[in-house]
Amino acid sequence: MPRLSEVIAALDALWPPERAESWDAVGTVCGDPDTEVSRVLFAVDPVQEIADEAVKLGADLIVTHHPLYLRGTTTVSAGHFKGRVVHTLIKNDVALHVAHTNSDTADPGVSDALAGALDLRVVRPLVPDPTDPHGRRGLGRICELDHPETVREFAARAAQRLPATAQGIRFAGDPDAVVRTVAVSGGSGDGLFEAVRAAGVDAFLTADLRHHPVSEAREQAREQASETSPLALVDAAHWATEWPWCEQAAGQLEAVSDREGWNLRVHVSSTVTDPWTSHISSPFSSPGAPN
Repeated sequence: MPRLSEVIAALDALWPPERAESWDAVGTVCGDPDTEVSRVLFAVDPVQEIADEAVKLGADLIVTHHPLYLRGTTTVSAGHFKGRVVHTLIKNDVALHVAHTNSDTADPGVSDALAGALDLRVVRPLVPDPTDPHGRRGLGRICELDHPETVREFAARAAQRLPATAQGIRFAGDPDAVVRTVAVSGGSGDGLFEAVRAAGVDAFLTADLRHHPVSEAREQAREQASETSPLALVDAAHWATEWPWCEQAAGQLEAVSDREGWNLRVHVSSTVTDPWTSHISSPFSSPGAPN
């Protein structure tokens, strides 16, 4: 069996920590480099449910997309929910490693996994990494559909193919407009509207779309596009857009394990750690109108 340090070296080769954003907190949170690793669990969030799942599974290492401590801390006291995660992991000899924005821009990265889950054909990065001579790394992806769909059909595709969440899928735009090209970005993507508009795609699928950026994007799209084909926006739950990366990443580590003869047992958590737990649709009536 490989030591933790060997597995971490393989993970860092897949998602180099130096490619993470300066504000990010990636890498190994806890774990003894000399401990042997036989079982690995991939998940989106390093929350208590995932720590408990790893202990029950007998995992030696958890790899998550989101950091446990994104900002600095002065304590890992078990009196705090994040500290309890650390205590659970250390008591049970479970290491924790994070690949966040360094996996967002990787080749393949988080948005490649999202495109794959939606059965889209990736054409190029939405925001290319200027340090990549091959032009394959970067944030988000520009994709094509094999066959045109309406906005309504594309939103239904997302609802069917992404993991189920309380939010489901919401969209802005003409439901009957035709979609041939799509920009996708796993996680929060409303800071990418300028690149999306420049790409000239028919739709943009991401997560955490806020009122003002969406309103402004819709108004600009109406000005810049023909009245029959403004940009459609498709909003999914943050967790749902990033969970497909766990399956992709697990497959990447399994390939390394096979090549190195490690015989790692690699698992993907199916625990839904999206924080929203329920959803009730509003009646479609104008304010003040009778129900």
